[in-house]
Amino acid sequence: MTPNPRAPHHVAIIMDGNGRWAQLRGRPRLLGHHAGARRVKEIVRACPDLGVKYLTIFAFSTENWKRTQSEVAGLMRLFKRYIRREAHDLKAENVRVRFIGDRVKLEPALVDLMDGLELATAENTGTNLTIALNYGGRDEVTRAARRLAHDVKLGKLDPRQICDETFPRYLDTYVLPDPDLVIRTSGEARISNFLLWQSAYAEYEFIDTLWPDFSAQIFAEVLVRYGLRDRRFGAVKA
Repeated sequence: MTPNPRAPHHVAIIMDGNGRWAQLRGRPRLLGHHAGARRVKEIVRACPDLGVKYLTIFAFSTENWKRTQSEVAGLMRLFKRYIRREAHDLKAENVRVRFIGDRVKLEPALVDLMDGLELATAENTGTNLTIALNYGGRDEVTRAARRLAHDVKLGKLDPRQICDETFPRYLDTYVLPDPDLVIRTSGEARISNFLLWQSAYAEYEFIDTLWPDFSAQIFAEVLVRYGLRDRRFGAVKA
């Protein structure tokens, strides 16, 4: 694939449609999640050739705990399996992995694997892969506000210093640039509490393709469409 000179620096993806993909085939929903995990690998590998430096994927939301106990348990097993299986390749392929979201509710064994993968890839300089796990935009902002208030209470931060440049330092994504493009698969046209602060000026692309069918070729086509957009950030051309 030829790199797109106008490719977004940071792409965020709401990976929707795994369950429906499986149900359309008469299979259990978890089979769709496994197919979706395999698709992640393809998209991550496509990023360097397409000019995407940062990729953030929405793996499990704070609202996903409302799903059936069996599906949630299956997803947690899948996350652990994915980390164990892919850790070597991610490190070897120079991918830097980070996780965002509240880890408190996650089981310790999974958190240990997350910490280990972050540490193992910390020196990598290629694609920056961020996995949102037990993540919700409102929850992130709430936790950030709590940390900020704590620093104010301790005298580390003057309330008069709080602004739209100070606050992001308390977000989970403080080391990442804001996304340029947010993609949602499966035909749903909502943002589902994903990167609420960070996506203030992101472009959005809602596509009908279910996530397990979202190929590198479709990804490239979406990026081409992004490159044709005129991003003004509130300004008006003279």
